[in-house]
Amino acid sequence: MEAAPRERELTGEKAQRIIDAMRASVAERGIAGSTFEHVAGEAGVSRGLLHYYFGTKERLLVEVVRRDTDIRLARLDEPLTGAKSVDDVLDALVASLQETLDNEPEYFLILFELFTALRRAPDIEREIAEMTNRTREHVAQLLRQKEQEGILQLRYDAESVVDYLFATADGFAFTVLTNPRRDPAATLAVATAAARYLLSDQ
Repeated sequence: MEAAPRERELTGEKAQRIIDAMRASVAERGIAGSTFEHVAGEAGVSRGLLHYYFGTKERLLVEVVRRDTDIRLARLDEPLTGAKSVDDVLDALVASLQETLDNEPEYFLILFELFTALRRAPDIEREIAEMTNRTREHVAQLLRQKEQEGILQLRYDAESVVDYLFATADGFAFTVLTNPRRDPAATLAVATAAARYLLSDQ
């Protein structure tokens, strides 16, 4: 039996071009319009190669989110690791969210699309769950480290705090992307205040 697309080697230059092309296509024409034909043309590869590497559009979207999540985590590591106060931690988290919304909003658009796909694709559900758990555990470990350094005082266990922070970020992103004319500043201030409460006993 042929290997599943997810098990194929995805580290090659062509695979990265395909992932970048899908991200760019979603930003330009949305998910529905980002067909394998469009993406293959932008990546400069054959449509058959997309099927070879990924099999379905949903699997390609999963890989886009996986790569982008890794990049976001890498960008977040340095400011969180160097944080010397609760304000530093909050600034890093808010900056990461705002940077994604300002420069890479398709990250959330793809993520929301995958949530819909989960209902009809259990294998994708497992992949997203694994990726989400890995990401949240990574951030939770960073928060535990900051608590050990005496910078934070978590009111609840780190995993639960991170679950709340991520859920808030997803909800905030949904609000911003579906209602771009609304000024999100007040909502972000409320979210930041709630996060501050969870990270400090002051």
